[in-house]
Amino acid sequence: MKRVQTIEALQSHIEAAKTKGRKVGFVPTMGALHPGHASLIERARNACEEVVVSIFVNPTQFNNRKDFKTYPSTLKDDLDVARKTGATTVFTPTVDELYGGDLKVGPVDYGRLTSAYEGQKRAGHFDGVVAVVRKLFSAVRPDMAFFGEKDLQQLAVIRQLVRSEFDGLEVVGCPLVRERDGLAMSSRNVRLLGESRQDALKLNQWLNRIKSTACNGRDVSAVLQAIESEAASMKAIELEYIDVVDAKSFEPQHNASSQQGAFAIVAAQVGGVRLIDNCCVACS
Repeated sequence: MKRVQTIEALQSHIEAAKTKGRKVGFVPTMGALHPGHASLIERARNACEEVVVSIFVNPTQFNNRKDFKTYPSTLKDDLDVARKTGATTVFTPTVDELYGGDLKVGPVDYGRLTSAYEGQKRAGHFDGVVAVVRKLFSAVRPDMAFFGEKDLQQLAVIRQLVRSEFDGLEVVGCPLVRERDGLAMSSRNVRLLGESRQDALKLNQWLNRIKSTACNGRDVSAVLQAIESEAASMKAIELEYIDVVDAKSFEPQHNASSQQGAFAIVAAQVGGVRLIDNCCVACS
């Protein structure tokens, strides 16, 4: 496995790989790699001969500076995970290498994809996501890019970016990976201390209630209201949103039983840690 830190070195390596006919897969990450990331790398390895993993904590997508400063940094372990799961190249640029000293990013307007839910709760977040992914795609020039469905709205935003600016690039959405107790895997989970870890399981339980309602052919509006009322009475959880949406447009989809693209989504603060989760609610 090769590690590179500059765009020039990366592109020289990628050009040589493509000259040999190697398909290039790309897995962008912010480090603190866990089995969810590993599953993306393995998926890329099965589809491509050259697998580039980037490790870069992007400052422009954090609307909360404290969250940026406390984001875990585990580079040594991350490199080991990348190597073991099939990465051929790891790209670890500095902030200056990617941004050239200018951290100003332009606004992005993809309608509800960038204005609702995560876009509403995290002002400027998707501006930073689009800016850094655009820079990474331009640097790596991949044939395929692999993203986890845990960040479902981010995946929809990136698909729109690719449709608009990166013709020929295939975006592959990969299934969300859970801990044994059902908690969606996240680099933030290590910050769930004491009872907060148990409290966090409520998010997945709520999603399963919504899925059960949808699979029984019922409108989910009533169960969404019940969950919001339940959350309002809980001191341990601060619910930000919970809804059922179309995964492509992020339009609400409350009569979801027959809609294959319908997903329940949730975001909440649990013990001071912001968590998101989702699940497909459509039933065959």
